[in-house]
Amino acid sequence: MRLLLAEDERELSEALVTVLRRNNYSVDAVYDGQAALDYLEAAEYDGAILDIMMPKMDGITVLRRIREQGNAVPVLLLTAKTEVDDRVTGLDAGADDYLGKPFAMKELLARIRAMTRRQPEVPRNVLEFGNLILDRATFELKCGKEFIRLANKEFQMLEMLMSNPGQIISTDRFMEKVWGYDSETEINVVWVYISYLRKKLSAVKADVQIKAVRNQGYSLELSA
Repeated sequence: MRLLLAEDERELSEALVTVLRRNNYSVDAVYDGQAALDYLEAAEYDGAILDIMMPKMDGITVLRRIREQGNAVPVLLLTAKTEVDDRVTGLDAGADDYLGKPFAMKELLARIRAMTRRQPEVPRNVLEFGNLILDRATFELKCGKEFIRLANKEFQMLEMLMSNPGQIISTDRFMEKVWGYDSETEINVVWVYISYLRKKLSAVKADVQIKAVRNQGYSLELSA
């Protein structure tokens, strides 16, 4: 299950990402409202966690913008504000739930489970292309009777490729979405993970392949 976390307190964000990933969520973390809006407009998520007080654009504005666009992704608002009027404002803007800071991680996880259970079955929990099935809930890649569990970053990269079959995804885009805006990781890590994925596609006898397009990026294509 894929979540977007928009929280400008870096230490809190890092702690939340660690807990969520340990609980088998795939998480994209951003640190301001404009980035949150950009991500929500560009990709499909199973849920979003938005802090209200963020730079560039507050969480309420982000929420209103996506609701105006018809985006029904479940949204949990995080904020230090606990007044009734603040909660009402958030819920009236289209939030599914509201959690005041400080909070217990167990409560956050319970609210995420409840929030995502209420959403319609879109996006689906599986992606399919060729003879491949990628299970978003278990991180498993399946092909006939063969299956293999992907590591978190492998899953995120293959999810991007399977969500956009035949489309070229640039190395920079992979870096931005999987490793984050401020990562100091060398860009050649993308090639390393592409290599891992190619080996796993081969291991499950997939009829698709990851093609490299010189100076542009990578695309998922049916094998010739």
